[in-house]
Amino acid sequence: MHGTTVLRRPTPILLILLAAATVAGCGSSEPPPAPPPEIPVITPIQRDQPIALDMVGETMGSVDIPIRARVEGFLEGMSFQEGWPVKKGQLLYSIDPQPFEAAVVEANGYLAEATTMLAKAKSDLDRIRPLAEMKAVSQQDLDGAVAEYEAAIGAVQAARARVEQAEIELGYTKIHAPIDGRIGISAAKVGEFVGRQPNPVILNYVSQADPIRVRFAIDERQYLRFARQFVALKADASDLEALKAARENAPPLELILADGTVHEETGHIVAYDAAVNPTTGTFRMEADFPNPGNIVVAGQFARIRGVVDTRLDALLVPQRCIQEQQGLFSVFVVTDDSTVELRPIEPGYKVDQLQVVESGLNPGERVVFEGVQRLKDGMKIVPKPVDLDNKGAPVTDPVTTGS
Repeated sequence: MHGTTVLRRPTPILLILLAAATVAGCGSSEPPPAPPPEIPVITPIQRDQPIALDMVGETMGSVDIPIRARVEGFLEGMSFQEGWPVKKGQLLYSIDPQPFEAAVVEANGYLAEATTMLAKAKSDLDRIRPLAEMKAVSQQDLDGAVAEYEAAIGAVQAARARVEQAEIELGYTKIHAPIDGRIGISAAKVGEFVGRQPNPVILNYVSQADPIRVRFAIDERQYLRFARQFVALKADASDLEALKAARENAPPLELILADGTVHEETGHIVAYDAAVNPTTGTFRMEADFPNPGNIVVAGQFARIRGVVDTRLDALLVPQRCIQEQQGLFSVFVVTDDSTVELRPIEPGYKVDQLQVVESGLNPGERVVFEGVQRLKDGMKIVPKPVDLDNKGAPVTDPVTTGS
């Protein structure tokens, strides 16, 4: 047995030590941490900011007058071009006058008959009165003659009124323009029977579009802000001249048309309701805008914009910077060591692409402009300054880099 080598099985502890040594001998290296992402940041704009309200309204003529058929009959003629201007007093429609001419003749006949009866009653009275004084006829006969004479006078008056009424109705067969303006498309054509439902009674409209009027409604909160600037509620309502001057001196309104363009002329409030509508909670107002060339016509939808306040030294940030979660608003603010801090703020009015920040920000602080979705409170970033124009649009490329 001497000289014989005996092989022993390695113990478990030895195997563990050998494995550890093998791993240590091979070596390993962890990847280096990713660099902080490059994030666009902006500095809030600080300026005196006028606060404007936009209200949706509908345009209408400053004067819109319906053209009515005031008598029944067949429409005999139209003396205007639909959609064209008309002058005050211009003939617009003609209704068949024959029945009304006949009514005038008949009324004149009644007047002639009544006049004849009056002459006879007067003659009888003139004959009976001397006889009554001589006691040649009874007092009853005299009273009867006086009564017939007075009744004849009343009959003549009624006949004359009948003639006047017939002549007025005959005049209604010629319908003239009540004002200078533009007339629309007729609701009836020549040959139709008009003036009685279901036939047309309102035949057309004549509208004055210069100035053009816009009717709009505001809510109760807007009314309180709006009234202080435009309505001049403190003016003495009994002094119409003072009230008119207050309206004209109020800040002007802008009219924004359906295509987004702004009407060249500014306007002013000219009328408003006496009270807030308790059903809708709105307050109706009307404003007039000069409309040379009748560019704006009645029936269009438009927006009214008016300045109701001015915030001094207001801070504004682009709306894209602001996050909302369950009614709470916040922005990412970049600290001096390039760490982002989620900061709650109180947003105010929106102005173009910007939004006023009522509280939560200080002048000169940097705010994350884009890439907020991949940021967390306390992260390090590489700020990339972005310049903004007056409306909040970037004037430098805000594209982020990194991941």
